[in-house]
Amino acid sequence: MSTLLSTRALSKRFGGLTAVHEVDFDLPEGEIRALIGPNGAGKTTFVSMLIGRVAPSAGAVVFDGQDVTGLPAHSRVALGMAYTFQITSVFARLAVAENVALAARRRLGRDRAAVREATARALDRVGLSDRSGALAGDLSYGHQRLLEVAMGLAQRPRLLILDEPTQGLSDSEIAAFKALIRGLAAETTILLIEHNMAVVMELADTVTVLNFGEVLAEGTPAEIHASAAVQAAYLGTGADA
Repeated sequence: MSTLLSTRALSKRFGGLTAVHEVDFDLPEGEIRALIGPNGAGKTTFVSMLIGRVAPSAGAVVFDGQDVTGLPAHSRVALGMAYTFQITSVFARLAVAENVALAARRRLGRDRAAVREATARALDRVGLSDRSGALAGDLSYGHQRLLEVAMGLAQRPRLLILDEPTQGLSDSEIAAFKALIRGLAAETTILLIEHNMAVVMELADTVTVLNFGEVLAEGTPAEIHASAAVQAAYLGTGADA
């Protein structure tokens, strides 16, 4: 299995604070990888460097064999990365379908028929076809999260990075989300940053644990669940990763 995304000695300092310290990370193509860690562990900073929103202080990011460390976010999207934000970033005053169409046009340009087809397919995958004409701002928070996933899918990414995708979802919506991710796993590599440990343990092939900006542990969900080091890092934080 080839490596789709990797980092070497990736680091980020903000003044005197080291948020991420020399992280080596390898994500094989076709895997569902979960990235977890206590609050303040450096997860958001690490992912922001992966997608080009934050420039690293040192180290490298390689995507599909290409060093993308110096590329801006939109160039990484063009190469096949898609990212959903921890806080929803939908266009509230546009219709649900138009939000997805905007994302699809990044890949398909002005081919209207292709954009319509990609939009319809993405909305169907996340269960929002019946809300296509609604304003995005009128959706519930949970449905806005699913709309973001649809916007990512419309770009047909090779890597889909989902930041806290189940936040704000009801139990039934989480169940539907898990089924969605299982279906997507055959099409794209998935990096999941997630607090819901039940979701992590059920979906992930491999779990990477960050703590104080460094990789604390990496392994199967069962190995991570049994790790004394991981349990100690979460002591006092319950199951909140």
